[in-house]
This record gives sequence, structure tokens and C-alpha cells, in this order.
Amino acid sequence: MGTAETKREIERKYEATGDTPVPDLTRVPGVATVVDQGVMELDAVYYDTPDLRLAADGVTLRRRTGGSDAGWHVKFPVAAGVRDEIRAPLSDTLPGELAGLLRSRVRDGEVVPAVRLRSARDVRHLLDGDGTLLAELSVDTVHAERLPGGPEASWTEIEVELADDIDPDLLDAVEKRLGKAGIRPSAAPSKLARALTETGAEPRTPANPGKPGTAAAVVLAYAREQADAIVALDPAVRRDLPDAVHQLRVACRRLRSAFRTYRRVLDRDITDPLGDELKWLAGELGVARDQEVLDARLRAHVANLPPELTLGPVTTRLRHRDAALARNARHQALAALDSDRYLALLDALEALLADPPLRKAARRDARAVLARAVRKDHHRLGGRIEHALALDAGHERDLALHEARKAAKRARYAADAAGPALGKPAERLAKRLKAVQSLLGEHQDSVVARAALREFGIMAQGVGESAFTWGLLYGREEAAADAAARELPRVWARASARGLRADPTR
Repeated sequence: MGTAETKREIERKYEATGDTPVPDLTRVPGVATVVDQGVMELDAVYYDTPDLRLAADGVTLRRRTGGSDAGWHVKFPVAAGVRDEIRAPLSDTLPGELAGLLRSRVRDGEVVPAVRLRSARDVRHLLDGDGTLLAELSVDTVHAERLPGGPEASWTEIEVELADDIDPDLLDAVEKRLGKAGIRPSAAPSKLARALTETGAEPRTPANPGKPGTAAAVVLAYAREQADAIVALDPAVRRDLPDAVHQLRVACRRLRSAFRTYRRVLDRDITDPLGDELKWLAGELGVARDQEVLDARLRAHVANLPPELTLGPVTTRLRHRDAALARNARHQALAALDSDRYLALLDALEALLADPPLRKAARRDARAVLARAVRKDHHRLGGRIEHALALDAGHERDLALHEARKAAKRARYAADAAGPALGKPAERLAKRLKAVQSLLGEHQDSVVARAALREFGIMAQGVGESAFTWGLLYGREEAAADAAARELPRVWARASARGLRADPTR
């Protein structure tokens, strides 16, 4: 990420006053000494969109002077008390690297000063017997001002931040010691959240337009979950975090599948074009994801071969091909996220959720409407599996099984979306359909791997290298595909939809 750097921040905050004494923390197991570091003055301006989109998602953007880490900081929530902080050097304007991480939320808008926090930070270092830093405790006296020229608030809090590579259990021990001294956890997750609350500027949360218990309520809640996931996963893809591309692609597919399955709830004249755009985005991301899967699969195969069966520069060929394809795939994924087309999609999804194009069935009881839709997708999957298994092994059956895999995903996602309304029968069906999808996915991965292995074999033969290993792996992949096809009838037989009932009085 260029000049920006990332730090995992694990911390806890506690209520305090200016008179709150910090207890003796050398009584915490593992803490040998507590060293006073003095008081530092911090001045931070927090930026957000005018409607506080960043704050609504727990994301913070600030420009801070003072202290050891002056600069621009973006923080993304990871879990309770855990955030990833991305830092860039101090400058007058927001660095482009950080702006990119906020693009899915800010879009074509701008960030403006929202809150100014000035803090006097009294710092103490908690050290072990070897002098290693375990955690930093600070007593912060904070003055907050809404910008421009808005209400003000002041408070004191205690913050304990874990040092890098230290067991988080230390925070539990420190909290226990603070608790014995009457110091309680803060209700606010961050200084910014508290400042917004105390100055009367809390971000608004979107309401679900559907009436509780109706098909609209359930489908729209699921659609919002997927749309929110796309927005939240965008910066993770840009940061090249593990599995981020896959998860973003899944969110696109889930949302597109919901639009197609629940056409009696949402008007397809509106959702079909959005589905096309979601398919485009998933396709642009798919190059990177498909390369990841193929790379891992082929490397695992080669690693499991005995040396006497690995003839020629097999590992080197894999490494060179994977590096080149991975670079191109990542470039394509980032180009999609930087495009105007992508921003238009995000805006369109937001507009749909704010004013959904509901059809007549949307007002009906969710259980009846959703059960019918799930059974329809399940029946469609059954037809595709039956057709595929009736074909002889070969290219046509491979294509048919791939179509069945896509239908399995749609049926599984339909059951997932219906879970809040249909309960355990839908959850059980989704689990069993996932097994069908996974088996069909194994078959399709073998089809893709065989195509790549054939290319490797042709290339090896063309330059005078041995093609034996590539042929051997091809044969193993062929056997794996046949095994998956033989296993399919048994796995499919367990994925019955008989437990789904449309009667809302059950």
C-alpha cells in the first residue's frame, strides 16, 4: 500500500474522571513494572461525509498532530475492541491511498471536518520482567467540538492498548484489576462515537421498509446484508486481505440470487438490471479468485507427488505462471472497484433499499411466499442434476454439472435468505445444499485444473521438457471428477425440501 502502514489495534476503554486513581498494575500477572511516559498533547480532526456514513459503519478517518504517530489514520472495525489502523504521513490533504479505502462509502462525495478532539494523554507503559512492552495505559482528558462551530463536550477516560504480539488475555487481567478499583468499561466503542453522541450528532441507521413478518421485511433485510457486505469488503480487497475477493464475490452472487429467486417480492424490471451489474462485478473479481483456487490446487497436487514422479521444472513453471496471472487478475479487480460503473451500482443498490419496488406478494406472510420460492429453486436444481447424470462422461456432462452447480448455489442462497422466516427446516436444507454445491464445485475445479494441466503439457512438449508429470496430474484430476459424479446421487438424495411448509400457521 505504498507509504501507508497497517497496525492491528487491540484496546479497551474505561470510564473515569479527573480524580480517578489508577490502581497498582504490577499486581497484574506478568506485569513487572509500570513506567510513566509523561503527558502528550494530541489534536485530531475527524472527517466524515455530511451524513456521517463512515461513523455509521464504525469507520474513522482522522488527521492528528502530536504524539508519536502524527498523520492520517483510517480505522476499520475487526471485532469488539479490535480495529485495523492504516496510517499515512501527515499532509494537508487526504492521501490517495486512504481515499481509495473509503471509496465504497464516500463514492463521488467528499469528506469534511466533523469533530475535533483535543486530548491530554497521560501515558504509562506496562512492562514484563525483561523490559518488554506489554501494553500502554493512558488517562485521556478529552475535549470534543462538533465542526463547524457546533456543541462541545468533555470527559476523561482510561484506555489500555495491547502491544504487538502480546496475548490478549493480558487485557482481561488488567480489566479485572481495574474493576476491583471500581473502574468500569466505557459504553462508547471509540472517542469519536462518544463525541458524536454527546454533541447530538449520532449517525442515522437505515430502516427496513418492510412490515415485520412480511416477505418484504425478510427479503429486504437479506438484500441489505449483502449490499452492506459489498461496501464493507471493498477496502479489504484493496488491502489484499486473505479471502476478501472471495467474500465480496459471494456477496454479489447472494444478492443477485435473491433478486432472481424472490421476483414475486421485488419487481424484476428494477432488479434484473442490477443483477446484470452484480454479475459483471463478480466476473471481474472472479479472475483473481479463480486463479487463487487453481494455484492452491495445483501446488497441493505437486507437493504430494513423490520426487521420482516429478519430472522437469514443474514447480518453477507453476510459480512463473501463477505470479504473472495473479498480477493481471489483481489489476483487473482493482480496475473494476475504481470504475464509475461500480459506483453507479452501489448508488443503485442504495436507492433500491431506500425505496424498494415491492410487488403484491411482498405484503404477504413471509413463510408462505418464501417457502414457495425455495421449493421452486430446489425443483429446478433437481432437474439439472437429473439431466447431467443421464449423460455419458465427457464435455457435455461437464457443462451440465457446471449448470447444476450454479443452480445449487441459487437454491442454497434462497434457503439461507428464508432462514429467519422458515427456521430450522430452511437452515437444514441450506446445509445439505451446501454439500451438493461443494461436491459439484470439486467437479468443476477438476475441469478447470485439467484445462490448465493440458496447457502445461503442451508447453513442456514444445520446449523439449518431460510432459509426464502434467499427464499424471491430468489423470488424477479426471479420476477425481468421476468420483464426484458418482457421489452426487447420494449427496443429492439427502437434500430434500420436504420439511419446508408454506402454511403460516404451522
